[in-house]
Amino acid sequence: MTSARSVRKKTIMSETFPSATTRPDSAVMRERQRLAFDLDVDICVIGAGLAGLTVALEAARLGASVAVLEGRHVGWNASGHQLGTVMPGYGLPISDLIARVGFEDARELWSLSRQGADCVRANATEDLIPGIALSEGALEVSNVDVGDQLISRLQMLSEDFETEVEGWQVERVRDELKTGRYFHGMYYPKAFQIDGGKYVHGLADLARRAGARIFEDTPVVSIDPSGIRKRIVTPSARLRASHIVLAGNVHLGAPLKRLSETLLPVWRYAAVTAPLGERLAEAIRFQGSVTDSDGVDHFRIVDGDRLMWASPETTWAARPQRFAGAIARRIRTIFPQLGNVEIADVFSGAVGQTVHGMPQIGQLRRGLWVSSGFGRQGLNTSAIAGQLIARSILWGDDRWRLFSPFELVWAGGPTGRVAGQLVGMWGRGSSAAAGALARYRERARAQERIREARRLEANRQAGTRPQLRRPPPGRPRPERPPPPAAVDSSEGEGV
Repeated sequence: MTSARSVRKKTIMSETFPSATTRPDSAVMRERQRLAFDLDVDICVIGAGLAGLTVALEAARLGASVAVLEGRHVGWNASGHQLGTVMPGYGLPISDLIARVGFEDARELWSLSRQGADCVRANATEDLIPGIALSEGALEVSNVDVGDQLISRLQMLSEDFETEVEGWQVERVRDELKTGRYFHGMYYPKAFQIDGGKYVHGLADLARRAGARIFEDTPVVSIDPSGIRKRIVTPSARLRASHIVLAGNVHLGAPLKRLSETLLPVWRYAAVTAPLGERLAEAIRFQGSVTDSDGVDHFRIVDGDRLMWASPETTWAARPQRFAGAIARRIRTIFPQLGNVEIADVFSGAVGQTVHGMPQIGQLRRGLWVSSGFGRQGLNTSAIAGQLIARSILWGDDRWRLFSPFELVWAGGPTGRVAGQLVGMWGRGSSAAAGALARYRERARAQERIREARRLEANRQAGTRPQLRRPPPGRPRPERPPPPAAVDSSEGEGV
């Protein structure tokens, strides 16, 4: 991997949300215990989130012996609180991706993102993961009127990147979302949503059934990646492996500080409302997930008449309940007809966001792999990372090298957190200002159309009145005959 320059990040898609059914049953909990004995395996995965569990599942399916070490429990952080939107793409806009790696490599990377989405869909079935609650379709809406940009982006996605996508005009967007805040939209019919909490625990069950061993409450004290057999030390046991996969987030800790410091921690806060009844259906007809093009809001309907909404974010940890009022106000701002909604619960999770806006996937040194930086990337990206690393270790597949331009870049430490928070606040403010200006211009155009219609109507009515015909210019007006002389009644009388 080589060094990377900082680029603008695009919000897509991997937000946190509360899932009511994310706990594994007691039988599974008994099998996932602390590592209390020395172990020798082919692959040791550190971190039992989406990325680590996907590596474990794919490697176990290919016949490798796999151990997963998790300092707390499966899916305890952001991976267990996913909004659950699955669609192709990355956190980096396509135009920036092309500028960074070139058109052909950008096409290859985009193709991998589609394969990642297909991988999630293959795993997220009711047969494999009961209660996964799959729903179809995702809509990206614009806060400003950008019809020309929409057309060019549609052409690029459909023709050059082979992605099924539809452009929606303003009228159709507002027919599905009863708000004047949004303009054009891009609809992805093959995108889908799942219960993110169910999915991460379902992945753990699938990996266990494939032969992987998952150990919770087993933090890593130190690792020694030198030599053919790598050594991993935990508080109660030692482990040796031919390959180590670092699949943690910002909580990897002191032994893996170098990796943790390349990630900017971002806490995204999400809420689920109390049941809203028929008024929710009157405000929102679209049943898939909705995100705005600036990444400020991400929401969808759950349980029939509840609204799940992710919006505020910070670069430091805070009590989620502090943001209940902010989320309720945001919902009322976008959909005022819903009024004051009751917030049933608020959750958050920390995601690791990279400086360059792309995930970190690849080999740091012989036998030491990294699979991290999935903040704002989506479930599809962690899925393809698991496949690429497992297949490279066991099959020699080297497609992970497509991610080589996106190396580990220091995220700036505490200064980076402050800068990240300020950039986020500036971005949200800019989005609000641009949206307000777009809506003002829309109202001005509407008022001008009304005035023009009134002028036309006035002219039409004026055209039906009889008007005196004026002579053409240059011609003398005809002289009117003099009025007849008055007759004196005394004249003409006989004597």
